[in-house]
Amino acid sequence: MTATERFQRLKPEKKEKIVATAIDEFARYGFRQASVNRMARLTGIAKGSLFQYFGTKEGLFRFIFDHAVELIRRNLRRVKAETADQDFFERIRSSLLAGVSFIRKHPHIYQIYLKMLFQEDFPFRDEFLQKIRLFSAEYLTPLVEKGMADGDLRPDLDVHLVVFTLDAVMDRFLQAHCVPFLDGNAGLFQAPPERVEKQVGDLVDFLRRGLGAEQPSGRR
Repeated sequence: MTATERFQRLKPEKKEKIVATAIDEFARYGFRQASVNRMARLTGIAKGSLFQYFGTKEGLFRFIFDHAVELIRRNLRRVKAETADQDFFERIRSSLLAGVSFIRKHPHIYQIYLKMLFQEDFPFRDEFLQKIRLFSAEYLTPLVEKGMADGDLRPDLDVHLVVFTLDAVMDRFLQAHCVPFLDGNAGLFQAPPERVEKQVGDLVDFLRRGLGAEQPSGRR
């Protein structure tokens, strides 16, 4: 039986406690300062058992990372399905609002991402950030391709460059919502829901003016 299989055979409440405690620990302290001893004490589970479940602290972090990605993937699958009949820019609007909602619901998961982003000594940082960027591209590329096929986007655009731009803009927007020095006086930091919705709408209108195809009269 593998370490992960041992963990999966635990009772749901025990698994949830381990996952929640590990997410909080890595969010507060990053990887290097995170303590398996502290996690063991907070969960009431022997340190040796945690190592049996995950092998190493790195193994535990990798499990938490995969868990977080799956939560995000599930969230975006829902958004993609619910917006299938909408135009490209409305789908981007819904995706960005879903990102803000996810951060509010899972603030510690997003804090782990920020620590990876800004701590250069974070182990295997490049590997995980590359996975996140690839995941983003996998989500955005089909949206862009469909947007071009449907005539929502200018036909002369480079798909990969559009994906790169959207990833950069959306990522920075979410960061500015959580990190004050990234706000740039735009009023994004910890903005209330009604203001966030307006800001997202303004940003999407800005993207529409730059990337959108000219529409026939009467269609927007």
